[in-house]
This record gives sequence, structure tokens and C-alpha cells, in this order.
Amino acid sequence: MAANEQKLDYGFVRMFDCYKGLLTDRQRDVMELYYNEDYSLSEIASVLGITRQAVSDSLRHSRAILQDTEEKLGLAGRLDALREVLGELRETAGDGDCAALAERALTLLDG
Repeated sequence: MAANEQKLDYGFVRMFDCYKGLLTDRQRDVMELYYNEDYSLSEIASVLGITRQAVSDSLRHSRAILQDTEEKLGLAGRLDALREVLGELRETAGDGDCAALAERALTLLDG
């Protein structure tokens, strides 16, 4: 998978949101800058005072941790499925109390 394809993989962003506590501070910083702030590998290296290769290694290792954890726990996938069902419920319920409850639940999920 090319670097741009990895950057566009929102699955890692969702997994990062769920499991970032399992990463080191440096891994979290690299992931945050890369996925959420859209920094390049070179920009991250400059900001953190490390080599571009160290950034690349950190991203690769962090993605492996996140993917392994998601395969074991499946939390990010279940949250995505729950969001989808709540969205459908909100749309189907119209303007009633169920739609309002679905909207509240979606707001809670999205922080």
C-alpha cells in the first residue's frame, strides 16, 4: 500500500481514536501529526527532531499495534456499525422522540 493510500485510510484514524492509549507518547505524536494534522513524514521529522526513517518506522509500528488490537477487540468496527444503525434510526424516526434519542447517542459516540 502506498503512503498516500495509508494516509487516506480512515480506518486507522478510527482505531487511533479507540486505542491511542496503547501507544507511546512519541507514537501518539507521530500518528496525530500524520493523520489528524496532515503533516508529511519530513515535516514530522523536523518538528520532533528525529529522522524521516524514524517517523516511518513509528507509523508502521503504530499501525501494526492498532490493527492487531482491533482484530482482537473489534471496538472500532462495532462503533462504526452502531453509528450506522443510529443514523438509520434517526432518519427512519422522523421528528419524534426516537430520532432525538438517536441524535443524542450519535453525539455521545462522536464526543
